[in-house]
Amino acid sequence: MPIAIIIVLLIVLIILISNIKIVPQAYSYIIERFGGYHTTWGVGLHFKIPFVDRIAKKVNLKEHVVDFPPQPVITKDNVTMQIDTVVYYQITDPKLFAYGVERPMMAIENLTATTLRNIIGDLELDETLTSRDTVNTKMRSILDEATDPWGIKINRVELKNIMPPKEIQDAMERQMKAERERRESILKAEGEKKSAILLAEGEKESAILRAEAKKQSAIREAEGQAEAIITVRTAVAEGIKKINEAAPSNEYIAIKSLESFEKAADGKATKIIIPSEIQSLAGLASSLKEIIKND
Repeated sequence: MPIAIIIVLLIVLIILISNIKIVPQAYSYIIERFGGYHTTWGVGLHFKIPFVDRIAKKVNLKEHVVDFPPQPVITKDNVTMQIDTVVYYQITDPKLFAYGVERPMMAIENLTATTLRNIIGDLELDETLTSRDTVNTKMRSILDEATDPWGIKINRVELKNIMPPKEIQDAMERQMKAERERRESILKAEGEKKSAILLAEGEKESAILRAEAKKQSAIREAEGQAEAIITVRTAVAEGIKKINEAAPSNEYIAIKSLESFEKAADGKATKIIIPSEIQSLAGLASSLKEIIKND
């Protein structure tokens, strides 16, 4: 009998120990009693009544990331594209999550696909490719409102890839290539323009410097000629001044005049007109020479 009691006590002890539960961080346990919802266990140590309570669901409260496969969508201008989305969500109410919807991940996926089709259906192809932020914001708002009764909060929605048809991709690549070639032509033309401007400015500055040098040379040459003329005139004036100071006689002046005409006669002139005063003085000089010879 004591052995049976010990066995019973051991079985009871094992059952009691097995019903002691520890809920880890970032988890919640949904507890049902007699098949109905009873309570939600948070982090810590808990005891479950054997054969009465049961853990209906263990809920992970961490943020989840779900990458849904590409979905075919049609734009406003009738272009079919494949778009895959990434949804970041978090469970905020374990009870609603456990009892709100059957297979919540499939529900979120289908809801994401239908919402994406509705939003993209109002946009054209170019708007779809350039309005990712707008689409992400609209989808997050719609999904968050729709999943609120399920105890799920949608934190973020991202369009991962947008894949237009092959012919559209080829057309876009040709367009991008043409745009790059156009920009290259513009840059090349601007470079040639700047080069031509710099070359013209260099030639202009060179011409200005040459003209300035020529101008300075002409000025210096003119100044040299002017100084030479002034020097000659000064010398002539000094000579005349000295002659006047010496008070030369008329005969001396006449002789100097003859010497001047003699030098002039050495040139190529074939005819020289001599003033009458000089002619008479020349005759007087000849008579004096004859008298000196006879004596």
